[in-house]
Amino acid sequence: MSQLTTNYLTPTGREEAWRFTPLKKLSGIHDLEVSVADNISLFAKSDLPKGVSLTTPNTSDHPPAYAASDIVTNRVRKEAKKTTLITIADNTEIAEPIFLKRKCGPTAEVSRAVIQVGVNSRATVVIENNGAGKLGEEIEISLAAGSSLNFITLQEWDLNSVHLAQHHAIIGKDAQFNSYVVSIGGSTVRISPTVEYTGMGASAEMYGVYFATDEQHLEHRIHVNHSVPNTKSRVNYKGALAGKGAHTVWIGDVYINKGAEGTDTYELNRNLLLTDGARADSVPNLEIETGEIVGAGHASTTGRFDDEQLFYLQSRGIPADIARRLVIRGFFAEIISKLKSEEIEERLMNRIESELSRVGE
Repeated sequence: MSQLTTNYLTPTGREEAWRFTPLKKLSGIHDLEVSVADNISLFAKSDLPKGVSLTTPNTSDHPPAYAASDIVTNRVRKEAKKTTLITIADNTEIAEPIFLKRKCGPTAEVSRAVIQVGVNSRATVVIENNGAGKLGEEIEISLAAGSSLNFITLQEWDLNSVHLAQHHAIIGKDAQFNSYVVSIGGSTVRISPTVEYTGMGASAEMYGVYFATDEQHLEHRIHVNHSVPNTKSRVNYKGALAGKGAHTVWIGDVYINKGAEGTDTYELNRNLLLTDGARADSVPNLEIETGEIVGAGHASTTGRFDDEQLFYLQSRGIPADIARRLVIRGFFAEIISKLKSEEIEERLMNRIESELSRVGE
């Protein structure tokens, strides 16, 4: 195992970035004393369209384009000898989604991927994480000027899986990045979608859905760094929890630098508690260094299931269990419908309903 520099120490749980995370459930991915395997785990689900390529060059030939302070991200960079490189050529418009499937080995492992979207190109990339896995991951996403990417990650893991990841987007001039993070399965899932801007007119929309049941820990840490003028961001994450020990964490950090005049940003997190014994932590943060902005705000709500909605549906002859599922579908529909795939939408809602049944709701 390669040794990391002393700048990156195994977290103890006392650090602010790790105080919510159950370190004992991470299969040693965060622990420098525990060996991890190096595995190419992302594969194209079908033949790639013209203008898109997938290769596995040496990681040393594709060094990171940004600095990272996260221990798992830096461990991935040290341990992963190969990088999965997805390249979308300039001036290419891909009508159908590009599906990537995950295949993990039997032990804890690391994986690094880079997605490069060329000038004025448009595409949708979908990563399907399912089955069993213990994964530490970094995905670096680069959007050239005028490009657009819909980036969808589906965490439908088996219930004993562990997934720790950073997904970092670097957005060029007039580029549009749309991120959709859906976390349903897994024992412990901690994903950090982060964004930085390199050109004016760039925009990011970041959406998320998560559903935690008995003893599941689902954690999402968003960081948006507005460092150039006239950029825009929108963050909207929704979560529901049911069952004893279900725990979700949402951290939303937006930083507006001194030179980022004309920034327009807003972040929102809503959590729905379906049973006693579940806990949702939600921490929105907004740091502003200039008053010359279009707008900046945040909101966070955590509440119980709406019995009035349930009563309304039941009063019209709908059984209680079906009424409850309809309310939950409605809660998530705003975001899941943005995936614009009936197959994926229905699959996710069926998984959520299956998890509800498992905890007796």
